[in-house]
Amino acid sequence: QVQLVESGGGLVQAGGSLRLSCAASGRTFSGYTMGWFRQAPGKEREFVGSINWSGASTDYADSVKGRFTISRDNAKNTVYLQMNSLKPEDTAVYYCARRGLGNTYNAWGQGTQVTVSS
Repeated sequence: QVQLVESGGGLVQAGGSLRLSCAASGRTFSGYTMGWFRQAPGKEREFVGSINWSGASTDYADSVKGRFTISRDNAKNTVYLQMNSLKPEDTAVYYCARRGLGNTYNAWGQGTQVTVSS
């Protein structure tokens, strides 16, 4: 079973940047697509983006396209979410997750809070 731990969240002003990390332990994640999700207060969790096992292919929600970048370092069992030009509406708890069989995300981290002030 893989354990995922996010870090790097915090408070930032609008227009600023943050980089989130998601470290995996236990069973490695190098062969899996990894995703980032977020959940704002009172809202459902939403997809932010994903990266395939090699890092060669990424996918992003329209709301973050051009501002957020996902990367991974399989040697370090870590996936990253670089967030630039942050907006107050990006405020949420951010989660990383591993996509398993059936294209479902079946392993989740505990989340890290990102707050963007206006």
